[in-house]
Amino acid sequence: MRTPHRRRAATAGITALVMAAGVLATTPAHADPETQARGGDEAEPPEWLRRPVRPEKPARPGMPQEPPLSELVTADSIRAHMENLDTIAEYNGGHRATNSPGYDVSALYIEDQLERAGYETFRHEYDYELWREQSDPVLAQTAPQEVAYEGGTDFLTMSYSNSGDVTAPAVAVDAESTDSGCTADDFADFPEGAIAITVRGGCPFADKVANAAAAGATAALVVNSADELFAGTVGETSAIPAVGVSGTAGAALLAAEGLELRVKVDATVSQESSFNVLAETPGGRADNVVVVGAHLDGVEDGPSINDNGSGTAFVLETAIRLAAQGAPKNKVRFAFWGTEEEGLVGSTEYVGSLTDGEVDDIALYLNFDMIGSHNYARFVLDGRMELPDSSGAPSGSGAIAKVFEDYFAEQDQVSEPGVLSGRSDYRAFMQAGIPSGGLFSGADGVKTEEQVEWYGGTAGEQFDPYYHTADDTLENVNWDSVAELAAAGAHGVEFLAESTLPVNGVLSTRAAVQFPRLGHDWVL
Repeated sequence: MRTPHRRRAATAGITALVMAAGVLATTPAHADPETQARGGDEAEPPEWLRRPVRPEKPARPGMPQEPPLSELVTADSIRAHMENLDTIAEYNGGHRATNSPGYDVSALYIEDQLERAGYETFRHEYDYELWREQSDPVLAQTAPQEVAYEGGTDFLTMSYSNSGDVTAPAVAVDAESTDSGCTADDFADFPEGAIAITVRGGCPFADKVANAAAAGATAALVVNSADELFAGTVGETSAIPAVGVSGTAGAALLAAEGLELRVKVDATVSQESSFNVLAETPGGRADNVVVVGAHLDGVEDGPSINDNGSGTAFVLETAIRLAAQGAPKNKVRFAFWGTEEEGLVGSTEYVGSLTDGEVDDIALYLNFDMIGSHNYARFVLDGRMELPDSSGAPSGSGAIAKVFEDYFAEQDQVSEPGVLSGRSDYRAFMQAGIPSGGLFSGADGVKTEEQVEWYGGTAGEQFDPYYHTADDTLENVNWDSVAELAAAGAHGVEFLAESTLPVNGVLSTRAAVQFPRLGHDWVL
């Protein structure tokens, strides 16, 4: 582990903020791409995590100094919204998944609360394709001996895989290469009708599967380059069944001689419609908009109270409290995204619907997806791309990160960079060249011993052991996490509603970027 730089928290003016926005730092790789903890062996947090403290915001001319938003957006007020979302789920099938009564009533609740606070609400509607498995998939070895593999442990169907039930010889495709299956040449001698086994790496899964189908394969497997299983997607409906296999199970398949497999996928794709809910402050510059968002939908397994009732409740309460203050200098637009759990559909469709001028009018995007994880950490989205698995942060994103880092340092709290992997709704904004940032309390990454010294909790367990399960309930929310991340988040919204100078004071080129993940599924 790298010995960290030593940096003391110190007061800094706006010049330091602007300078920080233009600096990109790089660091070596870390074993856990979500946590990226890089401190030394000592219990005291490494001082590279502590950022300079910004000066106090002056009172607006002609107005009395109000309590900062960070003191007004409290864990108690956020909890009240989360309890209401929990009640809505309880009485509507137990969940708030997209296109369900629970989602529709949750949206009505958001709209009612916003309108009571004085906002006009707007529904942005969109159409999309919804992929669903209808029965359990099958992956089984039928020769040289019979072996049944376990779904969810040894393999997973890739989302948007086509259906099929195939038993055929299985052939490895350039398995020693990091570009396995990435070109048509890899399939030059492929026997038509066989099942293709490729290895992860080099190109998107969709390319591997499409190349296999073009060569006459009847199904395609992608073996992970690491031991564990992964959730993958081919993005759009494939021509043949597509399955991701753990590195452990895949090694046995690749070593077998005379291998024959059965692959079965039973899935459908339906045309659906849904909507996002948006509202914005009446005042503030309309050509320099701060967008603050969280996804409103959850998974079907349970009420989804942390993921993402916590982010939803924070954004809602922030909007309510901001409405009671004077008009901000920059317009603030609050967004509650639909269909995030199906591949970031709502936010992607929204950004795609904007004209070039409307995109240019957005100064930045702030994302809040899970702020109450049971075994939490304080992750600030990695706008500087300090982490090896972060990508695509437009200029100005580092300045957003610094706003949050400064606040945590001012509270004598450790914060860490959270990898920008494309797993949440910031993805579409960043691909449009919009500076982005936000906060995150952790999901399926694993907490280290060192992080226990900083945050408490349990080493060796996921940040949220209840992520995407029926146990994502009020009882399993960490309210210290909610309080700490909400205060920092509200501070960031207030700071940037007043000035985005460190973020977009100098215009940057907006170029399309790529991410390795679409929601919680890997794309390559």
